[in-house]
Amino acid sequence: MNTSNVRLKVSFYLKKKDVRKGLCPVMGRIRIGEDTVQFSCKTEADPALWNTRAGRMDGKSHHAREVNREIDKINVAVNARYAEIVSIRGQATADEVKNAFQGISSMQDTLLKVFREHNDEFEKRVGVNRVKDTYRQYKNSYNHLQAFINQKYHVSDVSFRQLDYSFIENFDRHLRIDCKLMPKTIMQRIICLRKMIKIAIGNGIIRCDPFIGYSPEKPKTVQKFVPMEDLEKFMNVPLESRALNVTRDMFVFSCFTGLSFIDMHNLTHRQIVKADDGALWININRQKTGSISKIPLLDIPLQLIEKYRDIASGDKVFPMKENKTMNLQLNRIAKQCGIDRHLTFHMSRHTFATETCLSQGVPIETVSRMMGHGKLSTTQIYAKVTHNKVDEDMDALSEKLTGKYILS
Repeated sequence: MNTSNVRLKVSFYLKKKDVRKGLCPVMGRIRIGEDTVQFSCKTEADPALWNTRAGRMDGKSHHAREVNREIDKINVAVNARYAEIVSIRGQATADEVKNAFQGISSMQDTLLKVFREHNDEFEKRVGVNRVKDTYRQYKNSYNHLQAFINQKYHVSDVSFRQLDYSFIENFDRHLRIDCKLMPKTIMQRIICLRKMIKIAIGNGIIRCDPFIGYSPEKPKTVQKFVPMEDLEKFMNVPLESRALNVTRDMFVFSCFTGLSFIDMHNLTHRQIVKADDGALWININRQKTGSISKIPLLDIPLQLIEKYRDIASGDKVFPMKENKTMNLQLNRIAKQCGIDRHLTFHMSRHTFATETCLSQGVPIETVSRMMGHGKLSTTQIYAKVTHNKVDEDMDALSEKLTGKYILS
């Protein structure tokens, strides 16, 4: 990542082996340190009038003036492209300058350019199959990365080919020490950078992964699900405010269906379908990923659907409020029923996976299908094996094995 102190040298010569009608092709040479590349100037000159030392034609004939004017124009353009690349990356190769001068995009492999293009495309999909919070994460990550590159390397962008292990380590240190971010936030910023690396590898810009060997400090694991005993308190505590009752009902519905906030917000009665056996199911395409999620409705969710029928506007099932408002109200309810922890609406999705399903013997593969996950590893983030579940499974195993085998 060190900038180069070598200077650019542009020179011109004749390709005398290719004489046509008494004229030779004019060639250009770009030299940066020991790095050299040649290119055609797409013009021809009379070798009898060519000044080898000056790299241009002698005399004031129309032909000489035309060739020298073209050489001057090329010289200015090459120097301009060189200055542009150095201002962005801090260094340039002769081949990069040649490509830029000839109109071949040599800037396509810069980190922040690819990051900006990714964010612009992502923003267009917000509300379709992407969510605003995720876009905000990418945008914040871009801003941190841009500030880091400017502060550390004094350039406005860097080539993917300049990225190495030390760049990743330095960025991590910048986030940790200069920005004083928490481990969870640092992890989010690094994950966004990792996405850009994957894009570069996928597009053939780079082959070597600079993340090899890098191991970020992982944030302390926080229990994200609500234990069933706390959920029962939450469901049964008396609430005088209608607004708090609505918030509680929405949270409970999600705990028994696994629907995210945005999918509950968008849920319509048309997405509640009847199976051949008469059972009601939710059948939706998740807004975040576009994947299909099919969830059988248990008794409590069915009661809540009936409770709010014809209350929400249009065909919507529930009168959902803003996520921020509901999170504030969830913690008011938690305090009222003695739950000593910070709640968010998203915890209901973790509760569905862990307490409603996995702890009750539902296979994780089934949980994954209902939650609309494309990978089982994603579901494993949500579904945690509780101590009670381990006890129950081992007790069942003990009953099966007792007396079955004899130790000789």
